[in-house]
Amino acid sequence: MGKRRLALCAGVLAVTAFGPAACAAYAADGGDVSVVPAAPAPGGDIALRVTGCDAREAVAQSPALVSDARLTPDDGDGLAGEGRVRSTVTAGTYTVTVACGGTEHRGTVEVVRKHTPAAGAEPSTYPSPVAPVNAGAGGAARDLAGGPERHGPGTAQTVVALALAGTAALTVHRAARRQARRGRRTG
Repeated sequence: MGKRRLALCAGVLAVTAFGPAACAAYAADGGDVSVVPAAPAPGGDIALRVTGCDAREAVAQSPALVSDARLTPDDGDGLAGEGRVRSTVTAGTYTVTVACGGTEHRGTVEVVRKHTPAAGAEPSTYPSPVAPVNAGAGGAARDLAGGPERHGPGTAQTVVALALAGTAALTVHRAARRQARRGRRTG
């Protein structure tokens, strides 16, 4: 897939996945600081964005974050950066403060409790693939996984290879004989 098609697909995927969540996060916090996802679990990564900030750089702080998040200019008219929610934070709503050129912008992040399944319950999604992945060899992994194991070329490939080798040998032999005849005539 070409670079342009890959970039276009990634952009469409990002807008589809994060667009509604970003709108919900912005609407939920009522400020000019948005957090995506709006309701992360402890230990999760978040994207932060602030609008209305004229500075070239800002810092986002929150008791829910592992450390301060550095925000830099994004493609739009704001500043953006990433942060990580503390793995030890309890569920609840936390304030996110962005110090920007002498002004303070506020937003919120709602940390939700991680869902822990009941003892013996099957998870609804698996964290890794449970079947052969369609990767490499054009997705042939699934076909090869259950088929008979074969080594080397088949009969048809062997016959074609021998015919080509024989033709090449005959051509070299004829060229050598012609050159030898020419050498006898001139000498």
